Amino acid sequence: METWKEFDANELTHSAAHHLLAIHEMGQQYGGWARVSDIAKQLGITRGSVSLAMRTLKKRKLVVTDEHRMVKLSPHGQEIVDAVLAKREALKMFLCEALGLSPEQADVDSCKIEHLISPKTAERLVQFMKFLASEDTSANDLLRRFRRFEADCPTPGRCELCAGRCLLARLSPKEGASPQP
Repeated sequence: METWKEFDANELTHSAAHHLLAIHEMGQQYGGWARVSDIAKQLGITRGSVSLAMRTLKKRKLVVTDEHRMVKLSPHGQEIVDAVLAKREALKMFLCEALGLSPEQADVDSCKIEHLISPKTAERLVQFMKFLASEDTSANDLLRRFRRFEADCPTPGRCELCAGRCLLARLSPKEGASPQP
């Protein structure tokens, strides 16, 4: 049960990831450099909040600044952004293609998860997606069968997966219904 402590060990918080991604986007428009005011505008926060975040990111050597207080990703910061974007893309692809979520929902959920999963998990997810996209007949059959699979369980709470408490019912309880034991 110590897993929750690993969140503190993550190299990147959700906020830091978005600051780095904003710098990356701005940098693509302005030759690699971004202004604090542009980052603030893009993120919908104050310039003061961005300035505080930049101090932390600079101490961690993820960004560099110039004499005009412009901000640019360091090589290590760029590596992190590339990894986050790759994880986001892999997650979004999985959520859309394998699970059938809308691109909008997949975009929201992949953004929430992208900086939390390990590189190994992301690699395995990409390998799984490569398998599903392959010409392998068992992969095609698996996807086809999953898409036809009836979400309503014929044995609520009695399957091996749920171990006596229906996971589907607990994930989306019906209004007014009492929780299952």
